[in-house]
Amino acid sequence: MDHRRLRYFVAVAEEQHFGRAAARLHMSQPPLSQRIRELEDELDCRLFERSARGVRLTEAGAVLLVEARRLLEAAELVGERVRAVGRRRPVVVGTVSGAGLGFGPRIVAAFRRTHPDTEVRLSESGIDDPTAGLRSGRVDLALTRLPFDLAGLSVRHLGEESVVAALAVDDPLAGRGTVAVGELRDRPWIRLPEEADPAWRGYWSAGADGAASGPVVRSVAECLHAVLWQGAVGVLPAAAAHRHRTEGIAFVPVTGHPPSRVVLAWPSADPDPLVLAFAEAAATATATATVTASGGPDGC
Repeated sequence: MDHRRLRYFVAVAEEQHFGRAAARLHMSQPPLSQRIRELEDELDCRLFERSARGVRLTEAGAVLLVEARRLLEAAELVGERVRAVGRRRPVVVGTVSGAGLGFGPRIVAAFRRTHPDTEVRLSESGIDDPTAGLRSGRVDLALTRLPFDLAGLSVRHLGEESVVAALAVDDPLAGRGTVAVGELRDRPWIRLPEEADPAWRGYWSAGADGAASGPVVRSVAECLHAVLWQGAVGVLPAAAAHRHRTEGIAFVPVTGHPPSRVVLAWPSADPDPLVLAFAEAAATATATATVTASGGPDGC
């Protein structure tokens, strides 16, 4: 049974007048009368006794009024429950190579102050996709690093993080306090797959000559294996020295290479209110924070 016709029927029954019911429903009287006639035809009975002064319910109409109110109330309850579930949908945040993880608890705490019932899920991506699944729709936002193609995306800058060189411990440069990026460029260099974003690939190869023939990697673990097993070198975010400490590998601070810029990115077209709320919480939580060598805010 058409719920719209039932709503029309209830309005006429309660107003006891087609004109008043039409005004209440913000429609003209002829289509309202037509809908009621269609409902009577469907039920094969008269619902109203009509007169010049208005209408009154027939016995069948009185029964339908009780049932119609019950059905419409149940339908509204179902709709509200569905809408409530939709409002409580999780926010999925993708991250690349631990970008911004030190900010995480602070951002989530700020977000939960305004959205206490919304779950936040984290999805860590390989280093071959700087959007962490944002382009494919796998995540709602990405805690990631520049540079990469920003077409169709909104971006909020959260901080900067220096980079380190990953070297075998027996490499002559491994014992240095710092190493200039130019000193590494003629070495076999870990490189990202050709299909990766060109700007992203170029940043992590640092313009190294050896990047054209080095081992291809798609994760930090593969980077470390390439250093250990194939004698390759490469640059990684400074937090890797703590998050991915590995026997046989030295992490040496790099000079002459711009720091990694940590950002929050999300689709700019028709943004979800939850996504915008999370972005605002991130801005609030990181307004005075800085990314340190440990990858956390304010030295954390």
